[in-house]
Amino acid sequence: MTTTQDRLPLYVDLDGTLIHSDLLLESFLELIRRNLLLVFLVPFWMLRGKAFLKREIARRVQLRVDLLPYNKPFLEFLREQKQAGRRLVLISASDTSLVQAVAAHLELFDEAVGSDGVVNCSGTRKLAKILERDKAFCYAGDGRVDLQVWKGASAAILVDADVALKRDAAALTRIEREFDRPRRGLRPYRRALRLHQWLKNTLVFLPLALAHEINNPELIWQATLAFLSFGLCASSVYVLNDLLDLTSDRQHRSKCRRSFAAGDIPLLSGLLLSPVLLVLAFAVAMPLPRAFIIILALYYFCTGLYSFVLKRMMLVDVIMLAALYTLRIISGAAAISVVPSFWLLAFSMFLFFSLAVVKRYTELDYLREAGIAQSEGRGYYAQDLSMMAMFGAASAFMSVMVFALYINNDDTREQYLTPEILWLICPLLLYMITRIWLLTARGQIHEDPIVFALKDRVSQLVTLACGAMLWLANVDWRSLILQ
Repeated sequence: MTTTQDRLPLYVDLDGTLIHSDLLLESFLELIRRNLLLVFLVPFWMLRGKAFLKREIARRVQLRVDLLPYNKPFLEFLREQKQAGRRLVLISASDTSLVQAVAAHLELFDEAVGSDGVVNCSGTRKLAKILERDKAFCYAGDGRVDLQVWKGASAAILVDADVALKRDAAALTRIEREFDRPRRGLRPYRRALRLHQWLKNTLVFLPLALAHEINNPELIWQATLAFLSFGLCASSVYVLNDLLDLTSDRQHRSKCRRSFAAGDIPLLSGLLLSPVLLVLAFAVAMPLPRAFIIILALYYFCTGLYSFVLKRMMLVDVIMLAALYTLRIISGAAAISVVPSFWLLAFSMFLFFSLAVVKRYTELDYLREAGIAQSEGRGYYAQDLSMMAMFGAASAFMSVMVFALYINNDDTREQYLTPEILWLICPLLLYMITRIWLLTARGQIHEDPIVFALKDRVSQLVTLACGAMLWLANVDWRSLILQ
């Protein structure tokens, strides 16, 4: 039952309370996504104060406040309070333009107050702004900085507060209500690292297998280090990508559940996690040849270029994705100090271009079904679907043709005792690739096609059969038959 005290004007914090995110970091990430060079102006803005920094960033970006990860149970509580006639005020240290945009979207608050470019509306300054309006009030917050506000509050609402904060807040004022989000432990971090995507890094073992050195313990160890290094580097890139793709991910049917887009991990944790993973990646790579370290650095540079620029460029994005897969193979060769063949690299580019197009095809198919004309942050339209299918299928068949030409190469005939057996791999490849495209057209592939192929039972059997053909081609069947 609502008491008279519970009808106190309710002042609501925004960052971490009303939303599972931070608008300063959201706007900063949007700023560097739009123009990375603007990051060099941030220190100069910071010299003039945090409020000035927030104002300069806010006036250069336009956040989709309708897509923010709102605290749904708390938001529902606020709607109930509004219907009961309670006065609600949104007050935040974020820039007032962003605070007012959120308030306008929700159509819930009587007033919206934020930092004005001069005064940073946080801590004691926030308390002063509240006391200018009401001497008795309830304040909803989530962090230790809010203790300075609760000192002057008649009541407090705690949102996602830890045990220590609850204890300290209770010592200052009456606790009206608590909202606790279920703790998820390390699961959101595991999802952010996308450990399942490490399956793609098994490509670094391919040069080892093709060099017929799978029984060499030293080379196996070097390839394993390369795998771990590439995995850590890739996870660093995944975290960075997710931070830069918040808006587009929140509009996607499955990507909206990613840890940063859903607000399951603080954005600041992501900004710290990405460079830490990168440092670990290069630390693991230190025992490997210098060529591998150079290729790893090139991979990170290319992925950074992809994240900031290339992924928004039509077709260039899928070509870069194919190149990044091929770089994994090149790095595997560098790790064991062998030179990858022209045929392997050509086969890789055509095959992975086709699979990269599969990824775009699934996204465009979703756009078509949802009635959306253009993909967010990409250079594609829903009407490009049929052309993308043509590009992908043609590239897939080109990869098989390259493999057929490889079989007929003189060097191949010298490397294998019975190279004719390799021809059996061609129909296997045709089956696996065309099956993937058929499943894609039917809407049955919703993830990265490389990961799908590595987890799919049929694709696994086809891959094992191809491996068996490679092994059988190393057997001198003519001598065995003649004996």
